[in-house]
Amino acid sequence: MTAAGRGAESVWDYPRPPVVRSARGRLVEVRFGGRVVASSTHGVRVLETSHPPVFYLPPADIATELLAPAEGVSFCEWKGRACYWDLRVGSRWAVQAAWSYPQPLPGNRELSGMLAFYPERVDLCTVDGEAVRAQEGDFYGGWITGEITGPFKGGPGTVGW
Repeated sequence: MTAAGRGAESVWDYPRPPVVRSARGRLVEVRFGGRVVASSTHGVRVLETSHPPVFYLPPADIATELLAPAEGVSFCEWKGRACYWDLRVGSRWAVQAAWSYPQPLPGNRELSGMLAFYPERVDLCTVDGEAVRAQEGDFYGGWITGEITGPFKGGPGTVGW
C-alpha cells in the first residue's frame, strides 16, 4: 500500500466493497463542446480500493437534453446493472460519455438516478476548479485529483489487483 501524503487520501485506504460518500459543497463540473454540461455541488463520490473516486451527479444539475441512451450495459457486483449515455453538443458526439445505475443494488441506493462521466470522453472535468486526470484504461472512469494518491488500478498490468 502507498501511504497518503499530508492532506491526501490513498486509494488503498478506500474500502472494498465500495462506499458512497457525499461530495456536497464541492463544485464538480463537466465541459464538452464549449458547454458546461454538468455543474453541481450536490454530488456523491464512490470510493473503492485501488480506484480513484468516481463522482456521480444528480440529473437536475446536468443538461440531460444533451444525453441520449447508448448501446451497451455492464454489471457491477456491488452497484448492479449500469446503462450508458451518449453526449451530443452541436455536431460533436461522445459515445458512452456517461453511465448510471437506474436500479442500484441495496447498499448503493444513493446512486439511483445519478450520472457519472468518463473524464477521458469529455473535454474537461473539474473538482473545485482543479482539472481532473482520467484513470487509465477504458472502463473504470475514476477522477484523479491532487488530493488522492495511488497506484491506481486500470492501467496495463493491473488487471489482477
